[in-house]
Amino acid sequence: MDLCVTIKGVSFLLQTGMGILGNTVVLLAYVHIFYTEPKLLPVDMILCHLAFANLMLLLTRCIPQTMTVFGLRDLLNDPGCKVVIYAYRIGRALSVCITCMLSVFQAVTLAPAGPRLSRLKLALPSLVLPTFAGLWLLNMAICIAAPFFSMAPRNGTVPAFTLNLGFCHVDFRDSLSYVINGVAVSGRDFGFVALMVGSSGYILLLLHRHSCQVRGIRRPQGGGAETRAAKTVITLVVLYAVFFGIDNAIWIYMLTVAKVSPVVADMRVFFSSCYASLSPYFIISSNKKVKAKIVCAAEQNQPPVDNQESRDK
Repeated sequence: MDLCVTIKGVSFLLQTGMGILGNTVVLLAYVHIFYTEPKLLPVDMILCHLAFANLMLLLTRCIPQTMTVFGLRDLLNDPGCKVVIYAYRIGRALSVCITCMLSVFQAVTLAPAGPRLSRLKLALPSLVLPTFAGLWLLNMAICIAAPFFSMAPRNGTVPAFTLNLGFCHVDFRDSLSYVINGVAVSGRDFGFVALMVGSSGYILLLLHRHSCQVRGIRRPQGGGAETRAAKTVITLVVLYAVFFGIDNAIWIYMLTVAKVSPVVADMRVFFSSCYASLSPYFIISSNKKVKAKIVCAAEQNQPPVDNQESRDK
């Protein structure tokens, strides 16, 4: 096997394995929290849904991509390609939308209470599920064109205006469809990222004002729960913005050429999946609830020290 192919395959394999493991752990931790606590906070519900969207993205894109890199062919037929590509598009869209939702909800939570904002803060827990439903419906509608253009790879040369994903082809047939699809997807992403960055900037401003107000006052070690949650949100937003910039720089380049090189397509897949693979580990490291459940589960799986010593004797 060629060295370049081996490096690419191992990179996708590590990224996919780490991402699936991390998001699965976060989901299982929140399932346990859901059954042991009376209710989940809005931020916990959003983080849980973010882990699900990221897991959906990794399962539908990175697994078949990894298998293709290692030389497996004919993984999916036409209906299979339509389902997988549609699910991947929705998962990718939900990842950016839910990260944006997390940023906006945290900004509203930290904002100084006013007459109208107080009512909105009280209504936040009841708005989480309707917002989830709205985001699912929005992205299912925007991504509806994906199944119509998706098909299993054909023998021979790849037609113009076709995204060669290796395991599937997305054939837009003409330049107009190609550009319209790109503009619709990029427009949605840029809109949510702009809102996400704006909300995070507002959170940073509030944290700065708060630090100025309490300067000189001895603060509790580690800060409040809301401050920790805000820092987690900002970290996730910065992480997404970095990989979003790389992803869309490659995507804009792809829109300018009729035939896209498989190497360029693979690079975009890798960078667009980095957020889904890395974000669960930031959630685990910064969320006390999730970390506590993982530590508790790890301790339960270890044999008691006294019993182990008595067996050795």
